Amino acid sequence: MSTLQDASTGDATPLGVRVARFLGQYGVMIAMFLVLGAFLLYPIALTVRGGLAADVRSGDGWTFRHIAAVFEDPSERRALLNSFKIALGTTTLACCIALPLAVLSARYRFPFKGLFNATVLVPMIMPPFVGAIGVKAILGRQGALNALLGTEWDILGEGKMFGIMVVQSLYLFPIIYLNATAALANLDPALDEAAENLGAGPWRRLLRIVLPLVRPGIFAGATIVLIWSFTELGTPLMFDFDRVTPVRIFYGLKEVENASPRPYALTLILLASAVTMYTVGKLLFGGKAHAMYAKASRASAEKPLVGLGAWAASGAFALVTLLAVLPHLGVILTSLTAPGQWYQSVLPARLTGQHYVHALTYDTASTGISNSLMLATLAMGVNIVIGILVAYVVVRTKAKGRNVLDALCMLPIAVPGLVMAFGYVAMTLRWPFDGRLAPGLENFLGAFLPDSWVNAISAAPLDGTWFDLAVLGIDPNPFPLLVIAYAIRRLPYIVRSTVAGLQQTSGELEEAAVNLGATRASAVRKVILPLIMANLIAGGILVFSFSMLEVSDSLILAQQQKHYPFTKAIVAFTERLGDGPYVASAMGVWGMALLTTTLLGASMLLGKKLGAIFRA
Repeated sequence: MSTLQDASTGDATPLGVRVARFLGQYGVMIAMFLVLGAFLLYPIALTVRGGLAADVRSGDGWTFRHIAAVFEDPSERRALLNSFKIALGTTTLACCIALPLAVLSARYRFPFKGLFNATVLVPMIMPPFVGAIGVKAILGRQGALNALLGTEWDILGEGKMFGIMVVQSLYLFPIIYLNATAALANLDPALDEAAENLGAGPWRRLLRIVLPLVRPGIFAGATIVLIWSFTELGTPLMFDFDRVTPVRIFYGLKEVENASPRPYALTLILLASAVTMYTVGKLLFGGKAHAMYAKASRASAEKPLVGLGAWAASGAFALVTLLAVLPHLGVILTSLTAPGQWYQSVLPARLTGQHYVHALTYDTASTGISNSLMLATLAMGVNIVIGILVAYVVVRTKAKGRNVLDALCMLPIAVPGLVMAFGYVAMTLRWPFDGRLAPGLENFLGAFLPDSWVNAISAAPLDGTWFDLAVLGIDPNPFPLLVIAYAIRRLPYIVRSTVAGLQQTSGELEEAAVNLGATRASAVRKVILPLIMANLIAGGILVFSFSMLEVSDSLILAQQQKHYPFTKAIVAFTERLGDGPYVASAMGVWGMALLTTTLLGASMLLGKKLGAIFRA
């Protein structure tokens, strides 16, 4: 076979092989762009268009009157302001919890440090909206705290907003902790030692040297916390606090079918607010990481604490851990309580394990579990395939546009889940699932195709088929869309995990296999994939577990009981009289057990790199 010497690189690979490689790389990249364009960018664009369209039903014209109408409504302004307050309060509390612990963990040795580092992920084993059940059982007017103190404080009455902040911050602070710890681990200890030799005290070194150097890492975690808490839907619902924008969008979902512009406008404002907060934060607190001339072993740079200081550090971790698991304890106790037997008492008067049986056997519960197992498994499979393809293009090729593809795969972390879910609903009300093709495209097709073909194509060809991604209506079909939604929302986890694995695997192994006669696909399958299997498993189980416990997509896209995923079934039980809240708590405990297992597995497989997947 003839060869062509590359003048710039000296590559003597046969021309046909190089052309095939070129076509394969760009073919994969274009396919990934098409998938992300259809199921990530298009739903977002529909939300933006719906909020600015003069006629929402037809999508014609442009206007800002829908946006102006939202700001002219005092109740909508108050809801948006409350969402901002909750986001800022949650992020501030999470930073106040996470940063001192991260500094202690990165710079000092103290008793039980290894145990506390292992338990830092405990708050994340339960979604905050489930933790709200436990918080109400402990802090409610008739809860355990008032029974213990003999008071009747209505902590969660007028203070529902603060309760939401506390629950969310105790759930989300590990994201900031993981990013801050990773950033601190990359600091050159010589910088701190030089400042100490120049007479700078510990607080001055912390404020003037350490925090500015790790600021990008802190911002990476705080961004997720800010956007997550700003758009969180489940926790305000569980606290019966409807004066926030996400809940207003949720309640206005039925208006979408009637072409009401208000839900579109609210969602667009939510998206614009999230982007604005991210941009302002990036300008003020972000920036590029400072280059380190050396990254000495953190273990050698750690200073041992002795006496009171050592036990104070351990006590700080223990106190935070105790506060973080209080909602978990409340949920566990509620799940074990016989109906009506935990009222104005510190502990339940009578216990039962029957709710755990009901959580697996009641129709709504068993359907929710089986639906989520199926949906999460399919989403995990889809993501593993996409993750391998994207990571290979990003790490192993020099294709132009690969960095854009990598950034696009990380976009779901920065885009609110509620916006994505609403965008999917809007997508189902457009061609090819409903409605007609745009008149301009219809006329274009008419110039080349028979009228009968044009009519068949224009009149929603997927309507009524298995591929009809209907959410609203008498007989919706949300399952395919739920799989897509779960996969897109959790794509960053598998991509970051797989990219990390490929970066640690030498490309020379793959080239050696190719030189010995293996095809490129065979070399990847037999050599590369086994070497990065730990990363694929870690990313896959995170996709699976977080898909099982996904809130926004599940609450919005599943409108009928037979389609309820796990989290929607939990919400349904909390609204049911009798044993409903107790069964919901038992389902929450089953979810905690699942997420505990998967997070521990991912932590063992990825180690300190686990924090990289929670980074915008």
